[in-house]
Amino acid sequence: MKIDKDGQRVRALGLCSGGLDSLLALLVVQNQGIEVTALTFVSPFLDGEKARDGSAALGIPHRIVDFTPQHLKVVKDPKFGYGANMNPCLDCHILMIRLADEIRSQEGYHFIFTGEVVGQRPMSQNRAALDLVAKNSGAAEYLVRPLSAKRLPPTRPEEEGWLERERLLGLQGRGRKPQMALAQEYGITDYPSPAGGCILTDPGFSRRLRRLFEGRPDAGAREVGLLYWGRHFDLGGGQWLILGRDKADNEALFELIRPEDIVLQAANLPGPLGLIPGPAEAKDEILELAGRILLAYTKASGPLAQVSLRGAAGQRILDLPVEGKESFEERLIL
Repeated sequence: MKIDKDGQRVRALGLCSGGLDSLLALLVVQNQGIEVTALTFVSPFLDGEKARDGSAALGIPHRIVDFTPQHLKVVKDPKFGYGANMNPCLDCHILMIRLADEIRSQEGYHFIFTGEVVGQRPMSQNRAALDLVAKNSGAAEYLVRPLSAKRLPPTRPEEEGWLERERLLGLQGRGRKPQMALAQEYGITDYPSPAGGCILTDPGFSRRLRRLFEGRPDAGAREVGLLYWGRHFDLGGGQWLILGRDKADNEALFELIRPEDIVLQAANLPGPLGLIPGPAEAKDEILELAGRILLAYTKASGPLAQVSLRGAAGQRILDLPVEGKESFEERLIL
């Protein structure tokens, strides 16, 4: 058990994504006799399932913090810009470390740490990026990267004797063999692939998100959550239509319906559930366009078919022309 000069047990918060590096960092610090708690931030773009499972497998206490309002603000307007898609990696890291450091200060933890490795990710984990994140988060004095500590300047936790520098690591680069060997040494056999993890790096999701923010700059968590389901069509005027791709999509969208939404279904025909997220203006031209798109994804044989619409204003039936999917390709947000 590591004790500080005041006779208190040394406690640390480790940011945990559930990936191998963050799990290894938890163990490297814990093995110095430090009381470790895993900390995961969640939002519509990040979930804590892998981190929860990984921490549980190691027997390390895990804490989840929902930072949706702060994360949405950063994703909409990042100070340091985006990566290849809608991923503001530097701003996200700065935000999470700043919030973690606030918890450290408020609750008496000695320091915070991450599983970052120098040079592993070209944008967010090069040396300059790590220094930038530390400085702009305001946590530089109490932030440790235990997997690459020997390649970085000593930190206050090392200088105070809370951590023994010689027992920290000096990993560098994109290779994974040292981590895999260390995982075997620690008995970690089940961990996710290093690829992916953040939906903001996905090109398709990023296109949808960009169009959402363009049409609805004030979009919140609910609107973002809908981007995970179905096909999305731009109806213009900040309105969009979501069509279920299959039974699972239809069921998920049905559970997400709110009173202010407009719901569409083909009358007397199997097909997708359609949803125009509210608050939606029930202009006839918008509703007719949405209905025509929906019919294009049914087996309606035409020339006319009926679409049922229901919303806050009640229910109505529209008789609409049946057209091919190609008529609406320019409105499909891929």
